[in-house]
Amino acid sequence: MTTRIDCDSCVVRGLACDDCVVTVLLGPPPELTFDDDERRALDILASGGLVPPLRMVRPETGPVIESA
Repeated sequence: MTTRIDCDSCVVRGLACDDCVVTVLLGPPPELTFDDDERRALDILASGGLVPPLRMVRPETGPVIESA
């Protein structure tokens, strides 16, 4: 019997990845993406106390500092 693990079909993907044996053994699944509408919806739900706030921090581009 073969077990196929497909993170794309996991109903708790993103919610339970930190506590999943797959993440422990193989690392996190590929990046999750949210469009602007989804991001606003998450912000509204979080501001109402219905879900925790999104902790995602987008990298900012800035000046490149070269080491000496």
